[in-house]
Amino acid sequence: MKNLNTDVLNNVCEEVKSSIIPFCEKLVEIHSNNIKAIILYGSATSKEFVLKKSNINIMIVFNNLGLNELKKSLKLVAKGRKKRITAPLFLTMRHIETSTDVFPIEFLEMKENHLLVYGEDILGDLKINQENIRLQCESQIKGKLIRLRQAYLEIGLKRKGIESLMIDSLTSLFPIFRNILRLKGETPSDTKEDVIKLMKNKFNINDHIFLNILRDKKGDEKIGEQPAEQAFETYLEEIRKLALIVDELK
Repeated sequence: MKNLNTDVLNNVCEEVKSSIIPFCEKLVEIHSNNIKAIILYGSATSKEFVLKKSNINIMIVFNNLGLNELKKSLKLVAKGRKKRITAPLFLTMRHIETSTDVFPIEFLEMKENHLLVYGEDILGDLKINQENIRLQCESQIKGKLIRLRQAYLEIGLKRKGIESLMIDSLTSLFPIFRNILRLKGETPSDTKEDVIKLMKNKFNINDHIFLNILRDKKGDEKIGEQPAEQAFETYLEEIRKLALIVDELK
């Protein structure tokens, strides 16, 4: 049985390291030679990780995967959730190879921000088609615009919750922003503020509204000095512009 590659964790948060090592050791013990790779991905591999707020994300690639592998992992996954380790992605190599066309953003994000804790680096040589990335960016931006309008209608006349709606929505947009930049040949930073500033430089978006939403911590139905509803109007317009920008990247 191979040992964990713990050296790759030297630069991650100590709390992440102390949680992930025993978790992965137990995974290897439970599944023995059936595991092809264990990969740490997401904010835990970057400076964006926030202690006691961010989740720890792991992908396990199996040689053979069925219900039995899931059942054998139930107790360990339950323990891991107490330490903010989310239920891992259980995949096979075949599943990955046949899914990069429908989940190109997710796999590219993992490919460019991951640490190989155990086994083979199956993401290193993974090929992802740029047109598939563009299509998913377009789909998600346009879908986000539709959902924002629906959410505003659901909030209704009470006008409460617009601030948190924008904050939650922007968080989910960063993988899209990074991949729009990749389509223009840029290598985006892990830092969200840097991503916004680069989007401003490349596409002339209104970076102030995105930065103000990102920095908002008050919960006072304002974004910066603006009432939340006024900021929401600007935010919607910038998302609409981005949808057109991505469409024109064809």
